[in-house]
Amino acid sequence: MSDTTEPLILLRGERLSLGQPRREMLPHYHRWENDPGTILGYGNQFPQAWEVREKGWDGQRGNRNYQQFEILDGSEPVGMTILIVNTFVHNAEFVIVIAPEHRGKGYATDATRLTLDWAFHLGALRTVWLKVLEPNTVGVTAYEKAGFKQSGRLRQSGFWLGKPVDELLMDALPEDFVGPSAVG
Repeated sequence: MSDTTEPLILLRGERLSLGQPRREMLPHYHRWENDPGTILGYGNQFPQAWEVREKGWDGQRGNRNYQQFEILDGSEPVGMTILIVNTFVHNAEFVIVIAPEHRGKGYATDATRLTLDWAFHLGALRTVWLKVLEPNTVGVTAYEKAGFKQSGRLRQSGFWLGKPVDELLMDALPEDFVGPSAVG
């Protein structure tokens, strides 16, 4: 990708790294987020207009409680993770998107684990949580492999292929983070 600056690596894992998101990558992020598989996984019904995504960029980047990480395989961006931090209770909601062309390679588990590593060891968070649509068994499995545990459900609160489905609540605590940390 010769039209982009070199990524600023924040945390290196065994296979992937977390980097600082880059404005010039915004068209790629927008494409990933508007892929039909992403829209289905998020439970959205419609794509987001470019103008809306572009306008939201500065607000998100200027919000210290909205921490974004670019997922990198070497220097190639393959997705993003986000921690939406609640500083009052020291927890965060976790969100991930993997580029459609990079799905099925185990990146979601590795990137989730790296983001939890950051959240617990650098961000000093007590809990990280997420919502996932129950039929998204690939997502559920990736999250469980990274350390999340199912903690509840919101009945019929989402849509999968046009039908109401349950959303599973999952959370992770620092003690759920097993294995070596990439932090230190």
